[in-house]
Amino acid sequence: MSLPTAMISLFVSALPAFADLKLCNRMSYVVEAAIGIDEKSATATRGWFRIDPAACRVVLQGALTADRILLNARALGVYGASPIPQNGNDTLCIAPDNFVIAAARQCRGNQTPAPFTQITPTRTDDGTLVAYLAEDSEYDDEQARLAGIQRLLVIAGYDAAPIDGVDGPKTQGALSAFLKSRGLAAEIVQSQNFFATMIDAVQKPSSTGLTWCNDTPHKIMAAVATDDGKAVTSRGWYRIDPGKCLHPDVIGQPKQVYSFAEAVDGESRAIKYRDKPLNWGGPKQLCTRESKFEISEQSDCGTRGLAAIGFAPVDMSSGGKTLRFAMP
Repeated sequence: MSLPTAMISLFVSALPAFADLKLCNRMSYVVEAAIGIDEKSATATRGWFRIDPAACRVVLQGALTADRILLNARALGVYGASPIPQNGNDTLCIAPDNFVIAAARQCRGNQTPAPFTQITPTRTDDGTLVAYLAEDSEYDDEQARLAGIQRLLVIAGYDAAPIDGVDGPKTQGALSAFLKSRGLAAEIVQSQNFFATMIDAVQKPSSTGLTWCNDTPHKIMAAVATDDGKAVTSRGWYRIDPGKCLHPDVIGQPKQVYSFAEAVDGESRAIKYRDKPLNWGGPKQLCTRESKFEISEQSDCGTRGLAAIGFAPVDMSSGGKTLRFAMP
């Protein structure tokens, strides 16, 4: 799956005291959003608000006077490395699960710092303020919903590319095959909870392609590599939450597939078990970097500012393979 460059697009107007604040998602990803309220010398944050493609969610209710409103958004772990850039100028505290942090500029306990971007939403006719999350593709609601379905179909191993929000026989065929394989009725596509149902189905082991399953209590970051006979391409990082499965994008029919995974804490530091990093790899040394990457040249990793990590070969001869990561 090719992850497009995504951006947060926010339509601007003046910001007086207002009633409800609503976030609307016109991206092809299910996202989780956190907001920050900056008023005088106090800054508070709260999250996470899950928003499906083509859906809106009220994140603040009632009249509120704020000097600034700020936003942090991330894609769900099922998509792998989040395609949403986080380049805001304000660093505020967030937590892994649902949270409300009253003093959000000094992180404590399991809180971690994250970049927030200032937003100034637009006012609708009924007085509600709305901010839109959008991609470079500039989908409307209908296109965003269809592109979101296409993206999850591709992750599940079905050929619904390109991810463009345009309907056609290819997308419908992939969707029908997916629903049939998961025992889902066609009517469920129009249900309000379809994306939750689809993600749940995608995160279960599949008989085709590569599946990673996290059976540990820790977050796992994983990378995959493919050898097409001409070059070996390594790609990461994919986040796999505890108790979840993930299908990395293994495109085409490579001659060999490799895998590496590592358990990390809330600050993305490697977790150790009996004084050794808790990871799952092998002897094949391939190039990686700390941030999101796709690397096709695997020589001289160190001299190029990259890190060489040992990947394990994956036997895909049966057409599908599930790797389960568990505590030793």
